[in-house]
Amino acid sequence: MTRSVSEPTSWPAVLTWKSTTAPRMESTRIQLSGKRVKASGRLIGGPCEDHESFSASYDLVTDDAGVTRRLSLRTTTAEGERVLSVSRDREGYWTVHEGTTSARSRFGGALDVDVILSPFFNALPIRRLDMQHESGDEQVSVVYVSLPDLTVREESLTYSAGGEGIHVISPVASATVTVDGDGFVIDYPGLGERI
Repeated sequence: MTRSVSEPTSWPAVLTWKSTTAPRMESTRIQLSGKRVKASGRLIGGPCEDHESFSASYDLVTDDAGVTRRLSLRTTTAEGERVLSVSRDREGYWTVHEGTTSARSRFGGALDVDVILSPFFNALPIRRLDMQHESGDEQVSVVYVSLPDLTVREESLTYSAGGEGIHVISPVASATVTVDGDGFVIDYPGLGERI
């Protein structure tokens, strides 16, 4: 289920992934305290069938249980910049701010965010549910953010942990991923591998 190749020996650490199927990379500085995660990262993509050229930067904070508290995202394309903020309050409501508009929703009881094209965000439910150490199947509601347009919707992902890794079924892919002992993706076929 886990592999220790490229596993950091101490935190904070910078993890970097490259796509094997598209001109895209992601690099993230991660700080850990138990299940709490604080991350600042950037994705850069060249033009391809899946997306136009873009860059995206993000800041993420979870609580002590690994539940997402806040995600701030900024994307840049040839057309200009977009900014998005997603935050979850203690009552379980999410507030999405984009430009001058705000919306509030429970997003199906979601505790995690997932950003399409990012290997990093898969670690949130994996770590929160301790799937890097325990076998099992979990259906996970997420606040799903598309890049580079920053559209937000509710989605459901399935994570099945076993001896071969963690099988992930998302709206855009189905793959078996390998993770390190801290739950961060080492290899997500078709999405990215750690370098």
